[in-house]
Amino acid sequence: MLGSSVLLSLWPSSASMLLIGLMGRQLGLRFGLQVVQALTCSRWGSPGDQGLSHDGDIMIGGLFSLRYKPSVTAQDFTQLQYYQSCTGLQNLPLQYIYAMIFALEEINQSATLLPGVKLGYHIRDSCGTHPWATQAALTVVGGNSSSCNSASLTNYSAASSADKPVPLIIGGSSSVAAKALAKTLEPLSVPLMSYTASCPCLSDRAQYPNFFRTMPSDVYQARAMAQLAIRFKWTWIGAVVANNDYGFMAVKVFQEETAGKEVCLAFVETLQRERIVSDARRAALTIQASTARVILVFSWYTDVKELFLQLAKINVNDRQFLASEAWSTSTTLLENPITSKVASGVVGVAIRSSTIPGFRNYIKSLNPLKRPDDKFLREFWVKEFGCNPDAKPQTSSEASLPPCSGTESLERVQNHFTDTSQLRVTYNVYLAVYAAAHALHNLLSCPNRDNSSSSCFILKHIKPIELLQQMSKVNFTSPQGELLYFQGGDTPAKYDLVNWQKTPDGLQKLTLFGRVDGFDLHLNESAVQWSTGSNQVPVSVCSESCPPGTRKANRKGEPLCCFDCFPCAEGEISNKTGSPHCERCPPEFWSNPERTACIPRQLDFLSFNETLGITLTTAAVSGFVVTSAVFVVFLYYRHTPVVRANNSELSFLLLLSLKLCFLCSLVFIGRPSVWSCRFQQAAFGISFVLCVSCLQVKTIVVLAAFRSARPGAEALMKWFGPGQQRGSICVFTSIQVIICAIWLSLNPPVPQADFKVPGLTVTLKCAMASLVGFSLVLGYIGLLACTCLLLAFLARKLPDNFNEAKLITFSMLIFCAVWVAFVPAYVTSPGKYSVAVEIFAILASSYGLLFCIFAPKCFIILLRPEKNTKKHMMSR
Repeated sequence: MLGSSVLLSLWPSSASMLLIGLMGRQLGLRFGLQVVQALTCSRWGSPGDQGLSHDGDIMIGGLFSLRYKPSVTAQDFTQLQYYQSCTGLQNLPLQYIYAMIFALEEINQSATLLPGVKLGYHIRDSCGTHPWATQAALTVVGGNSSSCNSASLTNYSAASSADKPVPLIIGGSSSVAAKALAKTLEPLSVPLMSYTASCPCLSDRAQYPNFFRTMPSDVYQARAMAQLAIRFKWTWIGAVVANNDYGFMAVKVFQEETAGKEVCLAFVETLQRERIVSDARRAALTIQASTARVILVFSWYTDVKELFLQLAKINVNDRQFLASEAWSTSTTLLENPITSKVASGVVGVAIRSSTIPGFRNYIKSLNPLKRPDDKFLREFWVKEFGCNPDAKPQTSSEASLPPCSGTESLERVQNHFTDTSQLRVTYNVYLAVYAAAHALHNLLSCPNRDNSSSSCFILKHIKPIELLQQMSKVNFTSPQGELLYFQGGDTPAKYDLVNWQKTPDGLQKLTLFGRVDGFDLHLNESAVQWSTGSNQVPVSVCSESCPPGTRKANRKGEPLCCFDCFPCAEGEISNKTGSPHCERCPPEFWSNPERTACIPRQLDFLSFNETLGITLTTAAVSGFVVTSAVFVVFLYYRHTPVVRANNSELSFLLLLSLKLCFLCSLVFIGRPSVWSCRFQQAAFGISFVLCVSCLQVKTIVVLAAFRSARPGAEALMKWFGPGQQRGSICVFTSIQVIICAIWLSLNPPVPQADFKVPGLTVTLKCAMASLVGFSLVLGYIGLLACTCLLLAFLARKLPDNFNEAKLITFSMLIFCAVWVAFVPAYVTSPGKYSVAVEIFAILASSYGLLFCIFAPKCFIILLRPEKNTKKHMMSR
């Protein structure tokens, strides 16, 4: 109520809306404009410390948490709240204040930026408390006039610097404070520009339309840390985060950024400020028990300090820490001996640093004698030098101090206030001032003049809503050459990548090794000193990457980063590390022993040089030689009864066909070719048909001879004489010739590698393109063999001293048994062994015919010549 009245007197255009908004939120009452005008004008009690101000045509407000010890205020609600001054001056926020003043003085001296316009400032200490910050913000926005005389404020140029309202505030030292201030100033449309608030929630323009910042959103640093994990192949990471939105947001963004990149969080521990000791102890024990060697810590530096203390107690000092900007540049941690023991080689994201030319000399030249109205500098002087800088003490504590000699200087002072080596938040404040100046420049520039630097400035009240509209359009290059613009209320994300490195004296120093621009990382990996003390990137994985030649298989119930490695199967390869599956080689290739590459398969066939080929060749040649020897014996003894008794012509033809059978087996040995594939099957089929035809005709002759001995059957042998016998053999053989001719002309066997058989060596053999043709050839041989066996079986008991039908029966039994067994053996034999099976069947059946039919005859001819007589042959 009291605070709203002063705002009414200062901002007539928006006061009624502000009052209704404030009173509606706090008291739930709604007043009309008439009621508002009837209110008595009074001040909302302002802090006792009036801050620091300097007059100008346009005033810029500043809120900084300069002191950290708030006063004790009675909350009895019996009188108007009044806040006493805080104590405990902080050096670093003091540097922020003078960075703002330095930037304003630079702009006032510029001939191109706001020419002819002098910027003033009104800076207050927010003391890090929200009520004080809100009170101070409303005070500087409304003007600090103790009188409600509106006439005194109508003449804006005549008002003092402390009485002039400000159209923009640079402040909000934390995200919580920024949210409170932005909501408070929203009804007045006063822009708030923060230099450290980083909560992603502040990017919501619907909730905070008047908020701007030169500090990137925390989303970007979480993404940068995720990219570092991906870059260094850390797939198994532990996380220790603050137990609030700051920490939970970091985990969420980290997991979203690493989704699909095979990066897993081994654990997530939280730190609560109210129970930091117990939480830090629990987190330290979790880190000790985990196999994760890289730990992401997203928390405030005071919490991290307790975490490191607990880690030191349990002697955990081999972890690589990944730091957020909240503690990556903390000198409190860097200079702590416990930290150097536990957390060496820290890699972290930090607020972007930059140099401000002339700022160091400006800081070093500050002196309260030159700035007698500067209460902040006076308080710092008393704290630093322990003397009274003024002959007239302003407080009782100053009265007890000796007067300063005048030789005191900041040239030799080393603390956070005078340290300008790495300006981070200070540079954000500097950029915020320039952003406000460029918005004012755009607001005051003449749109119809060609010279954009010319100003149409008229000394008047700058309405905050006009400045708010211009803030969103700001786009300029800073004196350091950095492009700055706002995307909503955010600036482009820019960070430094820092590394804690040990110095020879055992301390740690902060080293810059890269930067982050938006979503891009730019870093020098060789400049990093890791926790191991070397340049070797530490390894943090749940499972070692599967080497080439293996594939990874996820473990049931465990994260994707935990897996086992299994060797690829034969014929499959994986040629890269961490392959999720093995790839099958093309048919003409096979995997090498390491399963890392596909190599051409080696052609294999039954050759004359190998043991099996030599054995089969020897058997075939031996059969041919033995058959030739029998042929010679029969030829020599062709006039003897044994040879003549059983149709010598058919015997010679049978021996010739057996020699062809032995020889045709040699065609199956050696590298298959187009003609050899055709010839071997034709030779095999025709020679065996010729052989079986001779046996069949012999059997028919035996049956006919005995049938003709019966009365009335004398003419039977006339119808089956030598001419008919030769003709029958020709007919039987011609049928096989026709089958072979048709088969080989339509779909002959072709040399083909058998890629279906696994292995590095692949058999080159004659592939049966047409199984029908091959079946007909074998079937026709089988038909003749079965017919011959049946006839011989019927003639086996015919009365004769030397009945050849018995020999034919035995030979055909062997023949049929061999070829019946051949079929399953041929089908199941792999590679070249199927060819060997066919050769063996040819040789076995040929030897069976040779020995069963001709061995007894040769025995009589050579060893029992007394039986080789006509008398003996005719005897019963």
